[in-house]
Amino acid sequence: MDPATPRPRDPATAVCPLLSLRGIRKSFGGTAALRGVDLDLHARECVALIGENGAGKSTLMKVLSGVYQPDGGTMLLDGQHFTPKDPLAARRAGVAIVHQELAIAAHLSVAENIVLGTEPVMCGLVHARQRDAVARRALAELGADLPLGRLASALAPAERQLVEIARTLVTRPRILVLDEPTSSLGREDAARLHAAVGRLVAGGVAVIWISHHLEECRLVASRCLVLRDGASVADGAMAAFTDAELIRQLAGRAVDELYPRQAHRPGAPLLELQALAGVALPVAASLTVCSGEVVGIFGLVGAGRTELLRVVLGLDRRRAGTVTFAGAPAPENPAAWLAAGVGLLSEDRKGDGLLLARSIADNATLTNLRPCSRGGLVSPRRQQAAAAALMTRATVKAAGPEQAVGELSGGNQQKVAFARLLHHDCRLLLLDEPTRGIDVGAKAALYQLIDDLAVQGRAVLVVSSYLPELLGICDRIAVMTHGRLGPARPVAQCHAEGLIAEAIGTTEQASS
Repeated sequence: MDPATPRPRDPATAVCPLLSLRGIRKSFGGTAALRGVDLDLHARECVALIGENGAGKSTLMKVLSGVYQPDGGTMLLDGQHFTPKDPLAARRAGVAIVHQELAIAAHLSVAENIVLGTEPVMCGLVHARQRDAVARRALAELGADLPLGRLASALAPAERQLVEIARTLVTRPRILVLDEPTSSLGREDAARLHAAVGRLVAGGVAVIWISHHLEECRLVASRCLVLRDGASVADGAMAAFTDAELIRQLAGRAVDELYPRQAHRPGAPLLELQALAGVALPVAASLTVCSGEVVGIFGLVGAGRTELLRVVLGLDRRRAGTVTFAGAPAPENPAAWLAAGVGLLSEDRKGDGLLLARSIADNATLTNLRPCSRGGLVSPRRQQAAAAALMTRATVKAAGPEQAVGELSGGNQQKVAFARLLHHDCRLLLLDEPTRGIDVGAKAALYQLIDDLAVQGRAVLVVSSYLPELLGICDRIAVMTHGRLGPARPVAQCHAEGLIAEAIGTTEQASS
């Protein structure tokens, strides 16, 4: 049987699943978010839930957690009808969800965050010793050892992720949903989380792992469910699918070439760095980026890749070295860089750049309102027309240009940020983790845009921790290790093993 087809179950031999969903439907007005989703989840099992942005993953999880009530279909938990009226009812039934955007109280300690809402109380006061014991046990289940008194604001992203998961374990969940749990983690921290999830599954917890990274899904999940346009289109063992088959199911079409490769013709140097150093990072970085080429920077989290871009643009202070743009001394501040046609796509789309309460049209045209103006005033009609064209070009899925950016999925927010660079018609694009939180189909569209920009003579500098995309879209790749940037080599001379070895500082080089 084709693994893309949900399998019939023999009542005489099938093991009763812990959770069973059949024909789940949910609509908002005339829009069908879920059009019939089936899912079986057993104890001691991890299932990968895969789908493009807008495929229905978030809506399905909100139905499961009691945020939404389904319009149709059945949900069974341990063979009994299960329709939680709110998230508290779902949590009491043993369903816990860790969302991509963490809900950590920065002013509280690790222990206080972990027991938040379930504090052990004696005589009307929180029992500190019991609180710490509960928090310590929850962290131990994850193989983590964090200082219980440390404020959450002082934690690294990976540590905050562990605290959030530990909080769910306090209620002893039977089903744990993790939504893009490694999107902000480096390779080593992601590996620790994979191991922690493995321990939870071995201990009897059923896990739903939501991720766009197919290779990661293969590491943690034994089965997968693929959603497309609100319906389940593939269900089976991960090993039964090749990546090409999964991409075909995700996109609804064959994707023969994820990474387009048109002929690039590098021209004159556009950005030149010589021995550039920041106050802390980078330590030393020399690099040339020419018009008409895509250059990638690979490195582990903390190596100084983002700090390099910030020092280049004047967001952080330069301690030493020189920066040249188009053969002249570089602009001195971010506004001058933008005026010169240089745009930055930050990895922190919410912290840097996007105005979540404003519309897509406002965000996409923010840096260049001249084409949307008439008589010195912004024309809403022109602005929305420009935004609609950008939405099509960047494949933004939304109700329209007037929708608030804060209402979009993380991946679509990232695409709005990229659309702004397209609208500004940048000569040089600095892209920091450009595909973070973006689905496979949208990645393919973004890679095509990057390739087209290079063909048009634009220069693109891509910072990424995802090696397949760097090897797929770049002309040259440089590796940053402990703040030092190595030479940029032609991609034909690079391979994944060598790049990783160079990033962690071993003697092996990235050339083949």
